Amino acid sequence: MDMASTFLVIGLGRFGTNLALRLMDSGSEVMVIDTDEESVNRLAPHVTQAKIGDCMDEEVLRSLDPASFDFCFVCISDNFQSSLEITSLLKEMGAPMVISKADKNLHARLLLKIGADEVVFPERDMARRTAVRFSVNGALEYVELAPGYAIFELDVPDHWAGQTLIDLDIRKRYNVNVIGRKENGSILPIDTSFVFAADTHIMVAGRPEDVSKMVE
Repeated sequence: MDMASTFLVIGLGRFGTNLALRLMDSGSEVMVIDTDEESVNRLAPHVTQAKIGDCMDEEVLRSLDPASFDFCFVCISDNFQSSLEITSLLKEMGAPMVISKADKNLHARLLLKIGADEVVFPERDMARRTAVRFSVNGALEYVELAPGYAIFELDVPDHWAGQTLIDLDIRKRYNVNVIGRKENGSILPIDTSFVFAADTHIMVAGRPEDVSKMVE
């Protein structure tokens, strides 16, 4: 049996809290730490381990044994200096993978310079995700695979009802691949002879602008 990945989440603002909960949902082992007792106590029943402490204190941070975690997330929002110093300390203590939250490009460059393995921009990324999703008419879900290329879950356009992929010639006309259909929460294969109904949900892969043209 594969062992679950282990995560240390430092900082329980909105991003840190939701990150910890989603990681637990995936079957991972998650330790969280924050200076705010209320935040820690609220999350404690839902994670593997929760501690109250200030990771700016080198001894507190060392007591967590950062090197033993597969991933360490620095999710501090209100004090960039703290984020910077904790990121640096984690790497000095042997943390194998440190991912730090940033709000500005300058902050990201500094975090990478002092040792962060990766930097995330939760607010910017969510804004971009939301903009792309709602710019495509009928999009129910959106997953970016690479810059400028994504998978969308869509309601089929009304005029598709009663037609097949051969009839519609989607790939040639729009440079979009229909990769499956969603039914009762499952993704099912779709072949060229499948006849679309008005309520069919499909999964397509392509550039957002091409998908948008397809459903116009």
